[in-house]
Amino acid sequence: MFFKTIDFSKYSSINIGPTVEVLMIEKEDQIPKDRYLIGGANNLLLSPHPPLLMMLSKDFATIAQEEDNLVIGAAMPTGRIVSYAKKHNIAGFEFCSKLPGTLGGMLAMNAGVKEYEIFNILHSVKIDGKWILASKIEHGYRFAKLGGIATHARFKIQNGFDYALLKNLLALRSNQPSLPSAGSIFKNPEGDYAGRLIEAVGLKGAKKGDMQWSQMHANFLVNLGKGTFEDALSLIRLAKEKVHQAFGIDLQEEIKIL
Repeated sequence: MFFKTIDFSKYSSINIGPTVEVLMIEKEDQIPKDRYLIGGANNLLLSPHPPLLMMLSKDFATIAQEEDNLVIGAAMPTGRIVSYAKKHNIAGFEFCSKLPGTLGGMLAMNAGVKEYEIFNILHSVKIDGKWILASKIEHGYRFAKLGGIATHARFKIQNGFDYALLKNLLALRSNQPSLPSAGSIFKNPEGDYAGRLIEAVGLKGAKKGDMQWSQMHANFLVNLGKGTFEDALSLIRLAKEKVHQAFGIDLQEEIKIL
């Protein structure tokens, strides 16, 4: 293992965060229990004083076919997974296109688009050195209780990469802003959409400092240049307060705030 200095104001997708010494875990390392594991920092809002952090090194950015299984390391970027699936005509990973981050982050939050989620195609996960069937892991809409550190995942190979599905899924993401953001801030409440609720309480386009609820998609908090953690947190709290007052709904964060 080794330390890597990361400036999260440049590294994180929302362009917010301090410069931190992050412990990088290598293949044979004993994984510490006193550090918080992060991935590509795409759904992360980091405070000026975060907990001790660690990341899986490129040793875990692997992908290989083993008989009828595809075994992928948790540090593998989603874009590379989709490229591999295209090249080898493997079905099931079309929804990962344009989803930022790494496989580990997808596993931790059961990431997906609409009804397409990673646990739908997942066979098993290697957690703290042991393979556990996906069916034995409690999971649901945008959450999974892994109960440890996931380093690899296994998928049953099915042939037939679906380009028509890929096109349709990419079209669903065409309304998302290109400005720095952490993706969707809130999970969609059952039977409704967080973006609709935020817009309904008049916060679409609302700003504090250089942070803004996107005018393109109200569930995206975008950084207009010099946004701060405090301003982002203020807008998140304001949205939760106003939506609760207006609709009696408690919005739940999809992002991780550390």
